[in-house]
Amino acid sequence: MRVPYLDHPRPVAFAHRGGAAHAPENSPAAFEHAVKLGYAYLETDARATSDGKLVAFHDRTLDRVTDGSGPIGVLPYRDVAALRIAGSEPIPLIEDLLGAWPDVRFNIDLKDEPGIALLPGVLRRTGAWDRVCLTSFSGSRLRAARRLLDRPVCMTPSPAAIAAIRCFGAVPRAPHMRLLAARLAHAGARCAQVPGRVATGSFLRRSHALGLDVHVWTINDRAEMIRFLDLGVDGVMTDDIVTLRDVLIERGQWHPRTGG
Repeated sequence: MRVPYLDHPRPVAFAHRGGAAHAPENSPAAFEHAVKLGYAYLETDARATSDGKLVAFHDRTLDRVTDGSGPIGVLPYRDVAALRIAGSEPIPLIEDLLGAWPDVRFNIDLKDEPGIALLPGVLRRTGAWDRVCLTSFSGSRLRAARRLLDRPVCMTPSPAAIAAIRCFGAVPRAPHMRLLAARLAHAGARCAQVPGRVATGSFLRRSHALGLDVHVWTINDRAEMIRFLDLGVDGVMTDDIVTLRDVLIERGQWHPRTGG
């Protein structure tokens, strides 16, 4: 069943962490650059501050990309807001990103448990239910999010379900495939998001038979972008958003955002 989040023409181009090859990752500058290039889908990460604010930040600690240090989750938002990514960019709130571009869809990777409880309020206040897809390397986080949300949103399969898709035979009507398809639908899973090594032809065939789109990450090499597009993936995530856009334009497959 098609969901609003996935109603954009294929293939979908995702700006990974806003397009980290061109601006500091997960920064307002990165997201704004991607939107100006025409990207309709932005990928980001969600973590909670100690006082219950949901921010776009990948790492557990601040050390790699900011002028701060230590775990981000032990700080109140006022302290997080004073830090700078790459010395210049603030750490944005997920709510502010969702509100900034009401036509843009967001792929949100749930990085910690405290952030899950904050999601329903963020989605209620922004009305962004149909514009988000939730993903995580933790099946328990995905289950927790599903239990807390007021209404269904697009989600990715759990790591265990991805492993099952990789192992099962490619017989769409086999009983185990029907059972898995029912479980995926019940969980709201609509798209498998996997690294390039997983996105084989057989994986695509099985996923499509189960009703799942396949998005591959994080593809920064031009030749690899072309290879996966030729293979038939439904979406590509990249840091190099200029190169991916150029490739898609050359192939007649660039579908920019239409909002203002």
